[in-house]
Amino acid sequence: MRLYYPYSQYLKEKYHGKVYKLPVCLPVTCPNRTDGTGCAFCAGAGTGFEAQNPEADVTEQLQKAKEKIGAKYHPDRYLAYFQNYTNTFLPVEQFAAYIREAAEMPELAGISISTRPDCVHPSYLDVLRQVQTEKGLGISIELGLQTANYHTLAKINRGHSLGEYIDAVLQIKQYPGFEICTHVILNLPWDGEEDAVETAKIITALGTDVVKLHSLYIARGTEFARWYEEGRISICTKEEYFRRVILFLEHIPEDMAVERLFARIPEKESLFCNWGESWWKLRDELLAQMEKEGTWQGRLSGWRNGAALKKLPGLTGEC
Repeated sequence: MRLYYPYSQYLKEKYHGKVYKLPVCLPVTCPNRTDGTGCAFCAGAGTGFEAQNPEADVTEQLQKAKEKIGAKYHPDRYLAYFQNYTNTFLPVEQFAAYIREAAEMPELAGISISTRPDCVHPSYLDVLRQVQTEKGLGISIELGLQTANYHTLAKINRGHSLGEYIDAVLQIKQYPGFEICTHVILNLPWDGEEDAVETAKIITALGTDVVKLHSLYIARGTEFARWYEEGRISICTKEEYFRRVILFLEHIPEDMAVERLFARIPEKESLFCNWGESWWKLRDELLAQMEKEGTWQGRLSGWRNGAALKKLPGLTGEC
C-alpha cells in the first residue's frame, strides 16, 4: 500500500509519460500588494525564487528552462507553469497573449496557472478553454488557499476569506477537464491540528485534484520576519508539523495527488526554513513515521457521503 499519491505519478498516469514543469515569470503583481501591504508571509519575489526574468519573452523563458530541466531529468513532455504572484491580475487580452505564446511550444502537455481565489473570472477561464480545445492541452488552475481558518487568513492579511476560495472552485468546476491544485500551509501561527483536518475536508468536498503543501518559512523583509524577530509569532516543532501533515493526508482521498510536502527557499533569503534540515530528509523521515504508524493517505477519508448514517440501528449495506 502506498503511503501517499505523489504528483509525479499522477502526471505520468495522466499524460502517459514523464512530465516536468517549466517555470514562467510574468511582469505581474498581486491585488493584495497594490496598497503596499500584501500577505504577511510573501517575499519580494512573489514566492517565485526559481523564476526567470519577467521581462523575457515567454518563449525564451520556456526554452531556457527546458534546456536546464531537460538535460537533468530527461522528461517526455512539459507543463508551462505561470508561477509568480497572481497570473490573472492583468488585462485579459494580455493574459491571452501570454497563454497562446506558451501553447505554441513543442512537447507541451499542458499549462498551469497560479493565481488567487479572488482573481478567478470566466473571461480568463474562457481563454484557457479555447487553448485547451484548439491545442489539446491539459489545464491546471493553482489556487492559494493556505488554510480554511478564515480567522488566520485575516491575521496574515491574505486579502480574501474562505468564501472566495469556494467561489473560485465552483467557477472552475464549470469547465470540464480543468484541474484544480490547492496550495496549503499547515504550520501557520494560530492554526492547529483541527485546522489541518478541516482544510483537508473542505478541499476534498469541493473536488480538488491536487494539493501542494508548503511548510511555512520566514522570508527576510516580510511582516512575518518582523513578527518573528520581535517574538510575536512562533513556529511549531518539526514533530508537530509531521503530525499535521499525517492528519491532513489521512483525511483526503487516496486519488488526490500530492505535489509537495515541504517548501523550499534559498538559505540567504530566510530567517527560518524547515527546522534547518533539507526538504528531502524531512520527507523521508515523515514517510518513515507514517510507515511505522501503519497509516496512509485516505485512511480516515470515510467522513464523506453521509457517514453518520452508518450509525442507524440495523442498517446494513449501502444507504
